[in-house]
Amino acid sequence: MHLIDPVDFHLQQAMSYAAESGIPLASVVRGDARQLDIPCGNRLQALREAWRILKAQGVLLASAISRFASLIDGLSSGFFREAEFRKIVAADLASGQHRNPTNHPAYFTTAYFHRPEDLAVELRDAGFAEIQILAVEGPAWSAALFSEAWNDPAQRQSLMEFLSSIEREPSVQGASAHLIAVARRPN
Repeated sequence: MHLIDPVDFHLQQAMSYAAESGIPLASVVRGDARQLDIPCGNRLQALREAWRILKAQGVLLASAISRFASLIDGLSSGFFREAEFRKIVAADLASGQHRNPTNHPAYFTTAYFHRPEDLAVELRDAGFAEIQILAVEGPAWSAALFSEAWNDPAQRQSLMEFLSSIEREPSVQGASAHLIAVARRPN
């Protein structure tokens, strides 16, 4: 496995884990998926580049932020009471283009927020097959009593089992803040 990440801290973590676990990485490089060997581009270009460099039957893991994350997070964190944040949410929901013109550090940075089905379409358009979209947190992350459930070992175990059972459920995937796409490059 070759790891390319734009964050030095993530690269250091990966190298430490590889050394401790005995599971080697073929390479660990600071980089940007949009600019591997080709000029900078868009999400589809980055996915096509990933398809190009994967060997036949290679597996891609791609992460994405849900189109609905800022709305749900804003409601659960209290940011929604701020008019400027509500403007950001409106734009997120309309276009998927998350912009933070206020530069408020808690309002996040420039990003694209996906609908689960749109992420699958992008992967298909890039040439991938056997596409699965998984909800990382599921809808539980924004629940009022999430911390209480998470801190109790019995509740945490049940919660993880329930979330595993619904991570592929299309009707709730968008309620997760983050998505993971798993796809295979065909022969």
